[in-house]
Amino acid sequence: MIASIGFAAAAEARNPFPRKGDADPHHGVRDAKQKSIQGIDVSRWQLDIDWVRVKQAGTRFAFIKATEGGDLLDRKFWENWKQAKAAGVPRGAYHFVFWCRPAKDQVRWFIRNVPKDPEALPPVLDVEWNNHSSCVKAHPEKARAKMREMLRAFEAHYGKKPIIYTDINFHADVLEGTTEFDDYPFWVRSTAARPEKRYENRPWEFWQFTTTGRVPGIVGDVDRNAFFGSEKQFADWMAGRYDIGARRPTNVSPRTAVHAAPPLRPAPAQAVAPPAARAVQIQGQPVSLRPPRSVGITGSISPRLVDN
Repeated sequence: MIASIGFAAAAEARNPFPRKGDADPHHGVRDAKQKSIQGIDVSRWQLDIDWVRVKQAGTRFAFIKATEGGDLLDRKFWENWKQAKAAGVPRGAYHFVFWCRPAKDQVRWFIRNVPKDPEALPPVLDVEWNNHSSCVKAHPEKARAKMREMLRAFEAHYGKKPIIYTDINFHADVLEGTTEFDDYPFWVRSTAARPEKRYENRPWEFWQFTTTGRVPGIVGDVDRNAFFGSEKQFADWMAGRYDIGARRPTNVSPRTAVHAAPPLRPAPAQAVAPPAARAVQIQGQPVSLRPPRSVGITGSISPRLVDN
């Protein structure tokens, strides 16, 4: 009896999130499941989510799909955005880049649909090759230029350093060997091995370690993610005291939370227009910061439904 109790305790210690699981676990990512701070990312494919149960299962953050390209809106974005907040799950929105669409169009579309919520996590730029588009890839220099423009515009508008999501192929083709984006937080996908074995010289802050996760409140598969650091690092990042991308403290007052923090690094002067203009500049062209207006499935503005 004592032995069985001891074995059960040891098993529980190895699984700090007993209510979460994986339909197709891989031994290579077992270390991710031991990270103390874990979250999810979701889109319309997760259908109706019970965010209260998601929160109760120990979910500490969520990245919610918002937009693709310059005219695609995830149909579950607003529902997830509002309900996650109501349940107390810190959440941020992500944008999937289309390589044929001008950066200014994509910035305008994201800003139009994702509110400047002071309690939100920083926006995420999802950079990977788009096999569902006629424009699958871009030249590495052009891809980096587009990333640069969009990251600066997001930071200028939302006042928070964006997060870069990427996968193994895109990183190898475009980001490996460059240090240009090293100060940004990286969210990497690696579902069969530790990121260190798949991404050369790339520190990471968030690790997407499975696409077949099981989380109470969600029916079927969901992506599970782990934060790289400690409780203190997570708390300090949320409070605006720690820049996880640069891995250094910020100059923000300890009483200023991340949801109300100014930019974690100075935004380029050319990226910020005077307040009266309410616009940012992308390649010298103004991008309107008009408040989002309602869009429907039909009408002159018809966002198509998009994949995860």
